[in-house]
Amino acid sequence: MHNLTMSRHNGSELHILCSSGHLFLQPLWDRLRTWEALIQSPFFPVVFSITTYVGFCLPFVVLDIICPWVPALRRYKIHPDFSPSVRQLLPCLGLTLYHHVVFIFPMTLLHWVASRAPLPPEAPELLQVARHVVFCLLLFDAEFFVWHVLHHKVPWLYRSFHKMHHQNSSSFALATQYVSVWELFSLGFFDMVNVLLLRCHPLTVLIFHVVNIWLSVEDHSGYDFPWSTHRLVPFGWYGGVAHHDMHHSQFNCNFAPYFTHWDRILGTLQSAHAK
Repeated sequence: MHNLTMSRHNGSELHILCSSGHLFLQPLWDRLRTWEALIQSPFFPVVFSITTYVGFCLPFVVLDIICPWVPALRRYKIHPDFSPSVRQLLPCLGLTLYHHVVFIFPMTLLHWVASRAPLPPEAPELLQVARHVVFCLLLFDAEFFVWHVLHHKVPWLYRSFHKMHHQNSSSFALATQYVSVWELFSLGFFDMVNVLLLRCHPLTVLIFHVVNIWLSVEDHSGYDFPWSTHRLVPFGWYGGVAHHDMHHSQFNCNFAPYFTHWDRILGTLQSAHAK
């Protein structure tokens, strides 16, 4: 009887926690739904993607500009003597804008024509959002790892599609999306399939895209701060900016974009700290 009472008590606590998570996100979701016409338009994914990406890149661009005159900042820069020039920054930004206008917008338009479901009235539970975002990141990490290894091990794939991303050996934020059209669509396909497989709520999809864009920009930023993501994740499970920089400099290691378990399992993990 005592165990039954405790079980009911624990179940009630879990229900309250989930309900609290739901109530926590509902005001935000209600506010977003007032802009449903904008969110449901074919222009929104393109504008959202560009503004999020450029917004995350701009602080690092500013840091690169002031870094030569701020010695204290150089201690956090992986390559202290490197700063991207205007001739490197502008082509990267131009290619990102070109890809979004010429390729991403038409695909978004096709998707908009094919499926225009109304936004759900209820927000997702907070725990569900966290769980789905983590699962999406883990799935993307595994998919990109396989894609990445193939495009390094097969010379034709590397020359034809992935070499473009490695033209900047010392990475910087705006070089994150300096990729071929094939790579652009491959990564976009992984994103789309994962949120569909998990049946993510539209709010979860937005949060996942923001997190994914931030992590990719941070990995290419060239700055290793005390608050960088890899320092916040325990046991070395997350690689981080120095980890990914090792891939750009050595080519044959650290193929996973974020986490370290696949490289560790398959023997391609190279510790940035050992370097």
